[in-house]
Parts: sequence; C-alpha cells; structure tokens
Amino acid sequence: MAQAALRPTLRGPTFIRLLARLAEIDVVASGQPLPDRLGQWLDWKHALSLAAALDGHPAAPEAAEPAADGLHAECARAREVLATAIKDDPLLAAGHAPADGDYAVFRQACLARQRAMQATVGRLRGKLRDALQGSPGMARLAEVDAVMEVALTPREHALLAKVPELLEQRFERLRVAGRASTTWLDGFRRDMQSVLLAELDLRFQPVDALLAALRTS
Repeated sequence: MAQAALRPTLRGPTFIRLLARLAEIDVVASGQPLPDRLGQWLDWKHALSLAAALDGHPAAPEAAEPAADGLHAECARAREVLATAIKDDPLLAAGHAPADGDYAVFRQACLARQRAMQATVGRLRGKLRDALQGSPGMARLAEVDAVMEVALTPREHALLAKVPELLEQRFERLRVAGRASTTWLDGFRRDMQSVLLAELDLRFQPVDALLAALRTS
C-alpha cells in the first residue's frame, strides 16, 4: 500500500491513464518537447510533405463545401453510434454468460470496435477537410491534417494494436485471482468498456480539432 501511495500521478489522456492502471505499470511523462518527439515519428518524405503543406498556397475550392451544421450533426451522430455500440455490447454486459476462461471472444470484439472507430474517424476527417477548403488558411490546415494522418497512422496502428494484448493480460490476472468465482469477469467487462470508450475519445481528437476550426471559418 505504501509503495502504491508513492506512485506519481500520471497526467495525460484518460486512455493512457486507464491502460497504465490496468497494466499495473508506472508511466513517466516524457521530458522531450512535442516538436522533438514528432520529428522522430516523421520520415524525411513526410517532413517534406508537411513543409509543403505549411508553406504552400492552396487552390480555391472548385465546389461548394458541405454545410457546417450538417457536418457537426453527422460527427455527433457517428460518435454516439460508436459509443452506444460499446456500451450496449451484450458481451460486455454484467451477468453475461462466462467466456469459459477464453479471452478470444473479447479479443475479436475489441478488434471489431477498433476497426469501426478507425473507419469512421477516417471518413469524417476526409469530409471535414473538404469543408475547410473555403479559405486559404483553413485549406492549409486541411492539407496539414491530411499529411499528418498519412504520416502518423502507421504508428497509431502499431500502438493501438497493443490494446487487445494489454486487456488480455488484465483478463488473465483477474481470472487467476478470481479462481472459482465468476465475479471477476464483470470487473473485466467494465475495464474493457472503459478502455474502448477512452480510445474512442482519443481517436476523435483530430475530428474535434477540425470541427473547432470549421466553427471559426
């Protein structure tokens, strides 16, 4: 208990804090400034594309942009659909039939939710970038977002692919501690649901940023 009390409080996204807690590890915040860390994630081709997007002069839009109000509503609906699918998933409901000690069904559910989030967020970012073509400043922002999506998506995939593995480790620790009882399974379901909802919030951050820019355009 004393050792746990001495653990530093981890600051950052809820998603990271949840994973650190479930994995029972101490995560130390990086002392590197964000631009330095970002430089390590971009190869020279992506760096050149980013520089071109920042320094370029976007062309005037050739077609009318989608209505901002409609896009705000669409993004909100899409997010709610994903969140509801996680909250109402029968597999994650308390009291659901046990998984016979097998994590595989939970892994498949986690991967399915992650694929749905990825597809939805990618589609929304594309629509929002199209909507930001009305002014040179906003069009430049849209180009930067497009470059960043291409550059950082592989790293994002690699990092988020670890979520099912971390959840499996949590599953096994709870299963061993729970032994003959099945109450541990409901605790795991709550943990998995919380992680997926936090991941949804994390994945929607670029969408939220583009929506904020659209409000000011």
